[in-house]
Amino acid sequence: MPGDLPHPERSEIQLTDVLFALSDPERLAIARQLADGPLDMAACHATDPNLPKSTKSHFMKVLREAGVIRNEPNGRRRMLTLRRDDLDALFPGLLDSVLRTP
Repeated sequence: MPGDLPHPERSEIQLTDVLFALSDPERLAIARQLADGPLDMAACHATDPNLPKSTKSHFMKVLREAGVIRNEPNGRRRMLTLRRDDLDALFPGLLDSVLRTP
């Protein structure tokens, strides 16, 4: 389907990739926003409003390729969701712990 982006299968998600993706404060802020539920990509923002669109896209790519988020077409827009079920199944308690860390 046009617009589909590759996402790792649950079995392909690696702890080191997840930790790397969440190690950046801006990417962590995005994951925290998604913890409350899905968001339209346009509504999801990094903590620095002056970030170029290309940087925001790169943040989404790192999170998606690590298996932290899903980025799927929704009409002419894109919907972002946190892959909580997959991450909790693979690494119980990790996501909650990382998202609560100040």
